[in-house]
Amino acid sequence: MAINLVKGQKIDLTKGNPALKKVIIGLGWDTNKYSGGFDFDLDASVFLVGSNGRTNHDEDFIFYNNLKSRNEAVIHTGDNRTGEGDGDDEQILLEFAKMPADVEKMAVTVTIHEAIERGQNFGQVSNAYVRVINKDTGEDVLRYDLGEDFSIETAIVVCEIYRNGADWKFSAIGSGFQGGLAALCKNYGLDV
Repeated sequence: MAINLVKGQKIDLTKGNPALKKVIIGLGWDTNKYSGGFDFDLDASVFLVGSNGRTNHDEDFIFYNNLKSRNEAVIHTGDNRTGEGDGDDEQILLEFAKMPADVEKMAVTVTIHEAIERGQNFGQVSNAYVRVINKDTGEDVLRYDLGEDFSIETAIVVCEIYRNGADWKFSAIGSGFQGGLAALCKNYGLDV
């Protein structure tokens, strides 16, 4: 049975479960009905970050235009442009053993495509969550429901998965940003 986390909570992923080698990070959300005339297009991204808190290579930014990291340690399964239906809207595959040694953490984010131009923000998004699934067994390991009302934010750092010695841990972040994907890229040391 999956462990439900709250904002700020951290949990060991691999220390108590050494058989956990490959995971699926599933992200889901619903959009509220509004009269803006534009569809919502939410995008999951991952920033592979070094000890300085910044990406070491441009390829360490995994998103809809760069679906695979170096060594294919992280693979984005593709962009869902509507968010329709039940279950995960986007998924990211992660293999711990393939992670480059210079990567200390992975920041998993969600942004709204063209949010400013379309007058959209995360206040119009509900039921957002992230879950971690054991890829080998299909069992849910943990789930974090964001739940907060992000009224003006156009980007969210959902969670971080980070090294702790030889093990990996999960941190429920739920931190909002204004400025969308460009702000996140700048935060993690990428020029856009």
